[in-house]
Amino acid sequence: MRPEDIEGLTVGGLLDLVAERRPEDDALVYVDRGLRYSYREFNQAVERCARALMALGLKKGDHVAVWGQNVPEWVTLQFATGKTGTVLVTINPAYRSNELRYVLEQSDAAALFLTRGTKGADFVKVLRETVPDLADAGSGEGLEIEALPHLKHVVLMGDDTADEPGIVSYDEFVGRGGEVSEEELRERQASLSADEVINMQYTSGTTGFPKGVQLTHANIVKNAFYIGECMKLGPEDRVCIPVPFFHCFGCVLGTLNAVTHEGTMVPVESFDPEAVLKAVHEERCTALLGVPTMFIAELDHPDFEKYDTSSLRTGIMAGSPCPIEVMKKVVNVMGADEITIAYGQTESSPVITQTRTDDPIERRVSTVGRALPNVEVKIVGVESGEPVGPGEQGELCTRGYHVMEGYYKMPDKTREVIDDEGWLHTGDLATIDEDGYVRITGRAKDMIIRGGENVYPREIEEFLYTHPAISDVQVYGVPDERYGEQVAAAVKVKRGETLTVGEIQDYCRRNIARYKVPKYVDFVEEYPMTASGKIQKYKLREAFVERHRLEATAGTDAS
Repeated sequence: MRPEDIEGLTVGGLLDLVAERRPEDDALVYVDRGLRYSYREFNQAVERCARALMALGLKKGDHVAVWGQNVPEWVTLQFATGKTGTVLVTINPAYRSNELRYVLEQSDAAALFLTRGTKGADFVKVLRETVPDLADAGSGEGLEIEALPHLKHVVLMGDDTADEPGIVSYDEFVGRGGEVSEEELRERQASLSADEVINMQYTSGTTGFPKGVQLTHANIVKNAFYIGECMKLGPEDRVCIPVPFFHCFGCVLGTLNAVTHEGTMVPVESFDPEAVLKAVHEERCTALLGVPTMFIAELDHPDFEKYDTSSLRTGIMAGSPCPIEVMKKVVNVMGADEITIAYGQTESSPVITQTRTDDPIERRVSTVGRALPNVEVKIVGVESGEPVGPGEQGELCTRGYHVMEGYYKMPDKTREVIDDEGWLHTGDLATIDEDGYVRITGRAKDMIIRGGENVYPREIEEFLYTHPAISDVQVYGVPDERYGEQVAAAVKVKRGETLTVGEIQDYCRRNIARYKVPKYVDFVEEYPMTASGKIQKYKLREAFVERHRLEATAGTDAS
């Protein structure tokens, strides 16, 4: 695949091109399921799904939400929406009722595809808690839900028969594809443009609830292609994908990246270090994706020696800084001597900079690489907004084909991050050297990165304000050896009320994603403040670090 091949390609058009070139090559392999699709077979499964989407009455631009782990139906749905022009809205499997309700409502989702759930959560039960009248909302040609007027269809992914009022099984859904002809699908696909939105991912801000990042076909197809170029991927490569599809890491750096280079996708349904090692071993994977904590778990697994990882050549480590000793082990023990580091954010489709396969290991741990081809990067002074010199710290800004279309139904928020000249302001502090290598030095905002997951204090604070016994709360990040950072909360309790750490954590676990639950909770009478009354979160963090040099723990581990 050459740069000119992907110019103007839609997600569906990309799959058609590769299926035509390599019809009998492996497209999608699930080791634990014994599932193996050639590109011809995968494209056929995608088209059955696409015709079924049209049979539901879904039109170009309608929103289709997907909530579940890395199951085969997820990948099929990703490419099927790419053929029908329906926008795939990805939902974090860690979300619970509070967050699910918000995303379904804010996104105007017309359909929801979900799995039964994970070990720690029953998604069908959470959905029924979120939409109590689902069972009485009808089915067939469309649900009627007063609180969610756009939501007309709920489909259960997996081998199970749904047998749930208001929910249809995936097999029943796909069976409806016969109602739409191949010609009708071809007409729909021919009407699509690479500049139209096809993917929407929710990312939180420092204030308020998550924002729907709208990404076009061109955004994600071109970004995926250039990511793979940095890795020197080709048709012989088999990419192990244990990172979640709901992130760009999974569905751009993973699935689309492999397909743009005519390679093989080898997903792992839910991260488990031994399952990853098994997939690499059995499928002779040449590339492996993950955040640093995933690589650490794989390397530290007691049965690591049982599995042969010598087929690995490259991969991507992203999400948080990589310790040099971990990188050395990935190179020398796992064998991935051409592994790369990538940096970006959802608003940039997501990768802005990436190391190359021939970069020395020192650069791969001390920088996040150079800008991708056809991507502009500049560092500007936080106060002045003017470009700074090599080695000077400022805010990283980027411009190019990869910048999002905007936040869904939030034009004001979009203007806050994309200026009149098309520059996306990332909010990250960075330096750039004379060779173009970028170092991320901090965050202009208070975002916490816990094991590769972005956690936004304001979102957790606003949720905790709903607890009847909490007067005030400040959430901040504290250092953690395993996850990089953990969530801590300083809580003021209302006069006359009592609360325990466990009660706060239980309240959070029932309503928000597990990775957002504060590991540490301190009860305070007052907060450190400036003379103007601004709370100084950095002092809360400093005091915590000092105090916990003496105390082994504070509160209960919520992870």
